[in-house]
Amino acid sequence: MKLFPNAHATHPQWRMAAALVLAQLKAQMALPGYARAPTLGLLYITDHYADDAAALLRHLAEALPSVTDWSGTVGVGVAGNNVEYFDEPALSLMLCDVPSAQYQVFSGVAPLQRGAAHKALVHADGQTPDLAELLAEMAERTASGCLFGGVAASRGRSVQFAQHAGSDGTRGGVLSGGLSGVAFGPQVDLVSRVTQGCQPIGPQAVITEARDNVVLRLDGRSALDVLLGALGVTLAGDPQPALRAVRATLAGLSDADGPPLRHRGHIGADARVRHIVGLDGARGGVALADRVEAGMRLVFCQRHAAAARADLVRICAEIREELAPELQAPQAVPAGSAAPRGEQMPARRLCGALYVSCSGRGGPHFGGPSAELQIVRRALGDVPLTGFFAFGEIASHRLYGYTGVLTVFAGPGSEN
Repeated sequence: MKLFPNAHATHPQWRMAAALVLAQLKAQMALPGYARAPTLGLLYITDHYADDAAALLRHLAEALPSVTDWSGTVGVGVAGNNVEYFDEPALSLMLCDVPSAQYQVFSGVAPLQRGAAHKALVHADGQTPDLAELLAEMAERTASGCLFGGVAASRGRSVQFAQHAGSDGTRGGVLSGGLSGVAFGPQVDLVSRVTQGCQPIGPQAVITEARDNVVLRLDGRSALDVLLGALGVTLAGDPQPALRAVRATLAGLSDADGPPLRHRGHIGADARVRHIVGLDGARGGVALADRVEAGMRLVFCQRHAAAARADLVRICAEIREELAPELQAPQAVPAGSAAPRGEQMPARRLCGALYVSCSGRGGPHFGGPSAELQIVRRALGDVPLTGFFAFGEIASHRLYGYTGVLTVFAGPGSEN
């Protein structure tokens, strides 16, 4: 695969923004390293353009005749290389150099069939009933059980782009409600990671007693005592410092048979991070914004700018390491035999990236405007990137909140 052409722009008038984007794309498509005739477009717009979404899609499709298939949605912000456009009229577009036989745009008009995909990019309407259950069922339709994407974010109209070229002509377009996206085949090399931006502040524990949403005992101890001990505070005397510390604390949960919650100083991707909504002094309990049961595992954690930056750098490093693994250790050989050299796993190159982040994470949470995207660029390099700021993030088979989901498209290390 070649590099994916990508562009982004802001302007009060969508036609002007589209003109700026098209000029960038056509300049890139003329360069040797970029794809010249990609067929799949990933389009993200801020809600300022939502009412003109259909006209915008028609305009882009007419200007880019090689792009026969489109997917995307609306956000309160959109992402591009090294920059975020938050609460301003903007669009971000990436043209993916993926074999046509290895992807399928799906929606309510053209549903995804079970077993038809290896992994899938999913855009969702937040008003869809039983969304978490739908995502779990959607993941079961893929061979890997892996989804990535996010929930549309709009202060007005919520739209999704899902247009594909069928044998009888173009179908779909701008839709509302439900799920849509792109199903990818096994030959599309995708690497995805989730950053929760949380730092554990205590050991993992097993919930040994609970009622509804209240954790009563952890490893046989009062849950409230465990929380206050992890924070190093007390409710005796003036309780306000302790209550401020509790308000800044969350809880990571997992099922009894799930993987460990704590991994090398960060919260694992399988954790469901929930707010603490109350303290039960009479029973020594901690109330969470989710139902809990005995046997589940829990770790208290905190979100702050330093933890968010460190965790974002971590997932970028993990992606780079997976794409360019270090020299593998040689295997043991019988005495007297020549020792084999370590084998270098074939490196892969980044062709494009998609980043979906929570609408509450952008800007000041990372220290300034576009700081989140600048961290990604410093860690991954100057990779073509698009994405949006969502009302919920999708990874694996789960719906997350206040996270970032980074997915990269990889190709062979040497350009074909």
